[in-house]
Amino acid sequence: MNKFFSIALVLIFLSSCSPYQKALKKDDIALKFEMATKMYEKKKYTKALRLFEQIAPTYRGKPQAEKMFYMYAKSFYAIKEYYSSGYQFESFASSYPKSEKIEEASFLGALSYSKMSPRYSLDQVDTYKAIDKLQAFINNYPNSEYLPEANVIVKDLREKLEKKSFEIAKQYNTITDYKSALVALDNFIADFPGTPYKEQALYYKLDSAYNLAINSIPSKMQERLVVAKTAHANLVKFNANSEFKAKADEMLARIDTDLQQFSK
Repeated sequence: MNKFFSIALVLIFLSSCSPYQKALKKDDIALKFEMATKMYEKKKYTKALRLFEQIAPTYRGKPQAEKMFYMYAKSFYAIKEYYSSGYQFESFASSYPKSEKIEEASFLGALSYSKMSPRYSLDQVDTYKAIDKLQAFINNYPNSEYLPEANVIVKDLREKLEKKSFEIAKQYNTITDYKSALVALDNFIADFPGTPYKEQALYYKLDSAYNLAINSIPSKMQERLVVAKTAHANLVKFNANSEFKAKADEMLARIDTDLQQFSK
């Protein structure tokens, strides 16, 4: 009795799975498209993709190709396969420039690249690419409903690049490569004049100039002390109540003391 019951359960299971499995195995493209659409509408995106991948190579030019490639790209996006969704949305936009989905596809394609942007400490190639894609979307669709979101994402991505640039410049100070720190911090301040890291950058520039000066050979010390004193002035000018003021003033006292020996 139990044996027959088990067999019946297996048959019921196989029967319930059979329409999808049959669609996978058959060469009927229309059947595959119909089943893939059902899986897509049920949000079973992985199953839908298996069928879309089977028919995509031969589906271009068919009446429902536009719909299929749109669902194909969105399925990749839904399962967070952002490299594939970015590529597929770009391909869709290129193939169907008059589609009513063109604006959405262009945005989601750019958004896919932004999803691949790593944390600031890693290589930012994908971040630069995402900014380019989003900026192109903003330029092409200045009145888009997606514009506010696109602008926010671009801002966030640029802030990530800004933070990375600051951390790289700061790192030279950390490893006591003060000459390189001065160059890197100058470049950072020039590249990001409105940065929220400016006060920190000015402080680390002072710290780098100070340490370079007090550890210099006599022939270079005076010139470097003057550079350090200017760095202190720039920090105080930027924020007279800087959180670094106490440390900065300690450095200034030493700078002024050391400079006195050159005025005798």
